[in-house]
Formats: sequence, C-alpha cells, structure tokens
Amino acid sequence: MSTARERILEATEELLATKDALAISTRAICDRAKVGMPEIYRQFGDKQGLLTAVADLGFARFLAEKRRNPLTDDPVADLRTAWDSHVAFALRNPYLYRLMFTPTGDARPGAIKEAQAILLKAVERCRDAGRLRMAPELAGQSILSANVGVCMTALSFPDLFGGSDISPAVRDAVIGKVTGDEREDARIGTATVLAQALVGTLTGTAPVDAAGLGRLAEALLPTAPPSEP
Repeated sequence: MSTARERILEATEELLATKDALAISTRAICDRAKVGMPEIYRQFGDKQGLLTAVADLGFARFLAEKRRNPLTDDPVADLRTAWDSHVAFALRNPYLYRLMFTPTGDARPGAIKEAQAILLKAVERCRDAGRLRMAPELAGQSILSANVGVCMTALSFPDLFGGSDISPAVRDAVIGKVTGDEREDARIGTATVLAQALVGTLTGTAPVDAAGLGRLAEALLPTAPPSEP
C-alpha cells in the first residue's frame, strides 16, 4: 500500500498534467490523495516544499530519458539528438517542465547539476573528436540555456514560437557555433597536412612529391554548388 507521501506526490503530478502548479490548490491535492490538509505540511513543510519534491521527480524522469539517448560515432549528431529529446520531454510535460525549470522561492532542484554533467560529457566527446570551438563548460551552458529557452518560449507562446522549424533552427545555430562546421573541420585538417608538407619540403626534412601536393591543394578548393536541374 502506498504511503501518504507517495499519494500526495502522485496526486500532484496527475494534476500537473492539465494545469499549472500555481493553479493547483492544496485542497485539490489532498482530495485526490485522500489525505487531510495537515499531511502536506507534515510531509513537505509547505506547498513549496511539495512542488520542489515533484520537480525533483520530474528531473529523475528527464535524466532517465537522457541516459537512454543512443551514442553513435558522431558526437555532434548525438548532441542534436539530446536537444530533440529535451524538447520532446518539454512538449509532453508542459506544466511539469515549467515547474522544473522556473522554480519559485529559494529551493532549486538539485538535479539540474546532474543534467549539466550529462551534457558536459556529451560536449567533451565533441572535444575529444576535435569538434569543439570553446571550453566544454561554456559550450554545455550555452546549449542548455538555448535548449531551455526554446522550450519555455514554445510552451508560453505557442502561437508565436511553437512552429516545428524553430527548434531545429536554433539547435543547429547553437550547436554549429559551439562545434564548428564539419566541412570546415575537414578543410582545416587538410590545410594542416598541406602546411606540414610544405614546411617539410622547404626544409628538406620530409619532402612530398608534386602529385601529393597537388591532391592536397585540390582538396582545399571550394566545393562547387550543385547545378540546377
């Protein structure tokens, strides 16, 4: 049999499925949980304590989904997948998400630090692959801030910011700024090889044949846009 605490938490989560936390009364929670009003104060101190506990449960679900995101050989693509799963969670749980990311009072869900840690690991994979353009901590903070911003504006102003193209556009802009363009990375790598080859040729330490230099130089040329059909 569930405890009074568990029933109160469950009742609050159920009510959050259809309305904002500020619109839910303690009376409605108690009626749904079949407990007396004093029970909330015995278990959580006050309504704010209850809402903080519910936000922590929301973060537990949110982080569990994050951990299930697949890892591939492309860490930048994995960042985009993580962004999309974040947005999907917000859209499925709009009132719970708002409670999680806009806490009131002094209490702050501690799990936000774990969310940052998971994202930091994902960003460090990009760094290890040579695909990061700033410090990992700043990159993670930038991505999470933008991700939450997209979700909050979509939930608060769906008519203005709820379009299906907005999240991918912001995602690609932010992650692209943080990680750089893959084609650019390839050309930088080729340029580095070419520079090393030229230095070796000039110094006589590592001569490269003319055909090899020609292939490297050709790789640096801009790619022609596809012709119109």
